[in-house]
Amino acid sequence: MDEARDMPSAAPDEDALLMLRVRDGDASAMEMLIRKHQHSVYATVARMLNNGPEVEDIAQQVFIRVWRGAKNYEASARFTTWMFTILRNLVFNEIRRQKRKPTTSADAIEEEGGAILFLEGSQSPDAALQQTELQQAVDDAIAALPEKARLAVQLRRFENMPYEEIAKTLEMTVPATKSLLFRARNMLKEALASFLS
Repeated sequence: MDEARDMPSAAPDEDALLMLRVRDGDASAMEMLIRKHQHSVYATVARMLNNGPEVEDIAQQVFIRVWRGAKNYEASARFTTWMFTILRNLVFNEIRRQKRKPTTSADAIEEEGGAILFLEGSQSPDAALQQTELQQAVDDAIAALPEKARLAVQLRRFENMPYEEIAKTLEMTVPATKSLLFRARNMLKEALASFLS
């Protein structure tokens, strides 16, 4: 796996030290990495693929590739940057595959259309409906972003990743990453203008 070799040098983090143990064949270190990062990997994949049926497979594939790539891993940058680079490649490939061959089934459409609205105790039905509409509008606006912009937003907003790590993950410069996020935020504001007024 060439992602591990392309990272610039830096002090190894705790995850990188675990990954060095994985490289030496320590399966318990891999289990620790999976337990630590499985939620953020799954959540990022789910948001990028709109909770499609392939989310679990792609999330598992990230860790399979981490395990298989362990022999080539060099602790020269943050482990999460390397891991999210693997995630990026898998997710972008899946997005391209879906564009070539749409896979929405009649069952999925029926299931989506039959969603049940759960109210919080103090929330009125109108407020709950507005909240649901806003959440759907936000999800749709994010899903409509170009794939690099969508992943950049996910990593910044939900993973609190610094610009430098996002730039490495997307193989961009830091200024280009900031510019990408600026444009993405403007696109989101435009798409959500009716909710923001």
